[in-house]
Amino acid sequence: MQWLKILTPLLTTAVLAASAPWAAAQNRGDDTLLEMQQAFRKGDRQRLTTLLPGARGHVLEPWAAYWELRARLDMAQPAEVNAFLQRWAGSYQEDRLRNDWLLLLGQRRDWEQFAELHPHYRMGDDREVRCYALAIDQIRGQAAQDAGAEVLRNWYALRDMDDGCANAAAEMLAARQVKPLDIWRKARLAAEANRLRVARKAVEVVAPEALAPLREALDAPAKYLKGHATARGRERQELVVLALIRMAVSDAGVAAGLLENKWGVHLSAEERNWLWGVIGKQAALALSPDAAGYFGNVSRDADLNDDLLAWKVRAALRAGQWKQVGRAIDAMSPTARQDSTWTYWKARSLTAGRAGDEERAQARQLYERIAASTGFYEQLALEELGERVTPPPAPAPLTDAEKAAARANPGLQRALYAIAMGLRAEGVREWNYSTNLHQAGGMAERELLAAADLACQQQVWDRCINTSERTKTVIDAGQRFPMPFRSAVVERAQGVGLDPAYVYGLIRQESRFIMDARSGVGASGLMQVMPATARWTAKKIGLTGFTPSQINDRDTNITIGTAYLKLALDDFDGSMPLAAAAYNAGPGRPRNWRNGPVLEGAIWAENVPFNETRDYVKKVLSNTTDYAVMLTGKPQSLKARLGQVGPLAVGQTDPSADLP
Repeated sequence: MQWLKILTPLLTTAVLAASAPWAAAQNRGDDTLLEMQQAFRKGDRQRLTTLLPGARGHVLEPWAAYWELRARLDMAQPAEVNAFLQRWAGSYQEDRLRNDWLLLLGQRRDWEQFAELHPHYRMGDDREVRCYALAIDQIRGQAAQDAGAEVLRNWYALRDMDDGCANAAAEMLAARQVKPLDIWRKARLAAEANRLRVARKAVEVVAPEALAPLREALDAPAKYLKGHATARGRERQELVVLALIRMAVSDAGVAAGLLENKWGVHLSAEERNWLWGVIGKQAALALSPDAAGYFGNVSRDADLNDDLLAWKVRAALRAGQWKQVGRAIDAMSPTARQDSTWTYWKARSLTAGRAGDEERAQARQLYERIAASTGFYEQLALEELGERVTPPPAPAPLTDAEKAAARANPGLQRALYAIAMGLRAEGVREWNYSTNLHQAGGMAERELLAAADLACQQQVWDRCINTSERTKTVIDAGQRFPMPFRSAVVERAQGVGLDPAYVYGLIRQESRFIMDARSGVGASGLMQVMPATARWTAKKIGLTGFTPSQINDRDTNITIGTAYLKLALDDFDGSMPLAAAAYNAGPGRPRNWRNGPVLEGAIWAENVPFNETRDYVKKVLSNTTDYAVMLTGKPQSLKARLGQVGPLAVGQTDPSADLP
């Protein structure tokens, strides 16, 4: 196997012997590992136990042992779990199983074992595990002063049903570390997200007696609201709020009418403000001109959470209400205000209209705080300071010792081996763990650069990029913005009249240069082309003999992907943001999203209703700017690529209607 020849020099002699018998044994073990992965996904416990002996001594044996024990963890004894943790101490698989076991102990309310094991949990990124730990501290009277607030942050961030944070919230509510309103807000968030089981769980914590009427309020909100004339008492008020939230998700205008004409007088100011925030958000998601007006009914921005405030900012940007932009950002949490998105727009709000010297100075300080050569708002801030995007200073070359240390890291070895043999998901998890947690605080920046270099050398481009992106004080542009298949990409892009930097910016976001990448909706290859789109494009450009099986062929994928991108760009009047949105979400949606006022490209992009597409457009355009710097060697402007976005001129036919 070619990949085995590539990786063998990386593997330590302490673990692997570079002999022909070893290679044969590894090849046999590879088949066993692949079978075990499939058995684990199917939940076939018996098959996993049968196959496990065949993985003994394999470099990926920790994965085999993890799958076998994890599949039957609910029946395992503590001694068996402890033996696994000791056998694979320091590995990703050890901490992964510890995470799984802690969740099981929490569900069983085995606080003694949980408390004994939790201090050794290194990943520390499971919100539910953290909530169990906070609940134990509360039960033992050892909770920190801000424990309740931490429980809420974790609980609000979880979208799906959970036991750990719901249980911790109940403990904190009983101890008066959180307020009933905090629990009702969780129910509101869940109702808006159509997570009705989660909403019911929250109400069960704060008002179990309200569960019966809650069902109608959530499942048939119009009927519930019609059947009640008033909302006396806290529980009835909150049920009305939940019903109106459900109405707003379906029809913001109807919910606004009910709130204004009937229910507003029965609710508290906080409840009214929250509802106007939800109604405003739903209108903003529809790009309705009414959104800013709905948000204008909010009497106190502090009653909204960061998500609602973000949509208030977007609606105000679209309406040109710069004072509202600044006020809404000021009401956000300190963490949100530090985000480069809201830092940039806060600075812009300070200089909109008649700005004095003090406002201009404050804006400059904000721009300087985030300005950088990479990142969408970071690049825009750089331009606001009168500069252009240029290559960042190159770091000092890696030493032989630094490269050798990366090659000798057993976690990185296992990760590369797993990725090479087709266990990409497992390899990515182990790689991320090894670069984050192999020592206290994770890898230092030079170590991250060495790990990224190792991935680049093995052409594992996604780990190369993602690892290099984590450095803060030094930036290796070659690692962050690699250009594999350069001759094929540049030649094809120029052949159809596309900027190669735009193609590279899109590929980097679509697939991270993974040749066999496949999305959950069926898009394939470097440029993530959908089968139907590939057939249509192939016919459009006269590519005879095309079959869907060719989508993963590198050159065919680039040919079809660049052709479709060029067609989209031409049909959207050369607008890079619109074409990128069309590539990600299909052309029908950006046809509608362009309607309304003429907007600068950054405001239009920030108002894209789909979170994924909004992030995608911004990253593709930012990537494009960086690739243009590398390809031309000249300073570049992101603003010039964003341009302005607006509706078609009167009488103009939309050519993008032909795009699939």
